[in-house]
Amino acid sequence: MPKIAIVYFSGYGHTAKQAEAVAKGAGPDAQLIAIDKDGNVDEASWAKLNAAKAIIFGSPTYMGGPAWQFKKFADASSKVWMTGQWKDKIAAGFTNSASPNGDKFATLSYFITLSMQHGMAWVGTGMMPSSNKSALRTDLNWLGGFSGALAQSPADASTEEAPLPGDLETAKAFGARVLAFTAKLKD
Repeated sequence: MPKIAIVYFSGYGHTAKQAEAVAKGAGPDAQLIAIDKDGNVDEASWAKLNAAKAIIFGSPTYMGGPAWQFKKFADASSKVWMTGQWKDKIAAGFTNSASPNGDKFATLSYFITLSMQHGMAWVGTGMMPSSNKSALRTDLNWLGGFSGALAQSPADASTEEAPLPGDLETAKAFGARVLAFTAKLKD
């Protein structure tokens, strides 16, 4: 089973819940790596990221981009970049914000740029959006993400209320897609 690392920051717990759903889809060997409130991960986490075949990035979208804690982690990855340790790994990403749009694409674009600088290969959702008149907010890919998995957690919603089951199922299916692509890689 391929090693998939999911590195994410979660300010209020909603993005952590989304990360857990991605991990369920990514298989039993998926490793969750939480970026702490100060924007750091420990040395053991860096080792897990370096050993992974795929890295999935996650952050809430705050003010039109990833949380500063994720950005600090990304800046720290320049040490890995210098040695090319993430080159040719699979990369993917997910984000969550309080509104249905919330400029989530800017966060995914940041992840894509980060992965391209590391020489990684990006995997999108591969899912059609649930965009017909009969679509429900609980449908798979209701938010219509192609570049990465999207979720919405209203600002006044607890982690018991959001993200909604459809967003979590989308995250799980997204994790499974990354697993399928990663499984195709030769050791």
